[in-house]
Amino acid sequence: MRDWLGVARMSDLEIFVGEWTVEVGFPGVPPARSVFEWILGGAYLAQRTEVPLPEVPDSLSLVAPADGGYTQHYFDSRGVSRLYAMTFDGGRWTLLREAADFTPLDFAQRFTGVFSADGYRIDGSWEKKDPGGDWSPDFELVYTRAG
Repeated sequence: MRDWLGVARMSDLEIFVGEWTVEVGFPGVPPARSVFEWILGGAYLAQRTEVPLPEVPDSLSLVAPADGGYTQHYFDSRGVSRLYAMTFDGGRWTLLREAADFTPLDFAQRFTGVFSADGYRIDGSWEKKDPGGDWSPDFELVYTRAG
């Protein structure tokens, strides 16, 4: 939804708020913990993700309204910073990175996550595209609301 000026409303992201268990589609990777919470009086939605495996990065993402949708600023424990265009229509969550930002663009990325009807599960997958190539599956993520 958008307000009367066509700006995405942060309140539409309320369904994300809370703690989630995240199953990562790699063998041997234990479930991650992801928490979405409002910060700075609801101006931003923060997502903190911790994976109990040293070689998999923990991350912090901040979501803000931008250009009729949202922007997700991503930071992780490797020192990687990325900027994703984000959309959310109440049931479908997308992230897209097709241009260099804080880090070079060695490959494009896109994520699509679909909420279950009850809002307690998100089935998602990341894809990547090498320069001059086609989109190919990277890995899957399944978020399950904790509690």
